Amino acid sequence: MKFAAALFLAAAPIALHAQSQWTLTQSTLTWHITHPMHEVDGTSHAAKGKGNCSAGACDFLIAVPLKTFDSGDSNRDLHMIQTVRGGEFPMVIVRTHLAQSALDAPVIDADLEIQFAGQTVHYSHVPLHRTSHGNDVEISGSVPATCSDFKIDRPSFLAVPIHNEIPVTVDATWRPM
Repeated sequence: MKFAAALFLAAAPIALHAQSQWTLTQSTLTWHITHPMHEVDGTSHAAKGKGNCSAGACDFLIAVPLKTFDSGDSNRDLHMIQTVRGGEFPMVIVRTHLAQSALDAPVIDADLEIQFAGQTVHYSHVPLHRTSHGNDVEISGSVPATCSDFKIDRPSFLAVPIHNEIPVTVDATWRPM
């Protein structure tokens, strides 16, 4: 009988890990644009997210309202929302499907589906770095987004458009529920 109890106690963490749910507790998402005259970052701390793991696979969903990105210039932020058709598509939505075992790796090789500006784009093999802080897991990395990926007409300053690349850095803390 003691053996059966010991086996159950040893297997309990595996069983709990097999069916887990995650919630996004903190986030910093920053887009970066480059123009020959200047560079600008816009940051949001307002992302919401959930993750669900079962049967060896995990699905994560993250959503952030466009209006929460702040570049320090309200006119620029309003123009960004207009340029990316934020009135019609007010959210950036990110989805990923991972093998549950990937959550234990120091670098997660993620395939991301991003809905932004009325387009859905798939990014394969995006390296996301994982760091544990007690029960919390911090995920950080950069998504190599471009204006052309999302069919965004590049804004211009002094008749010169911004660079096509608009990388988004991510720093997100997840907690198991």
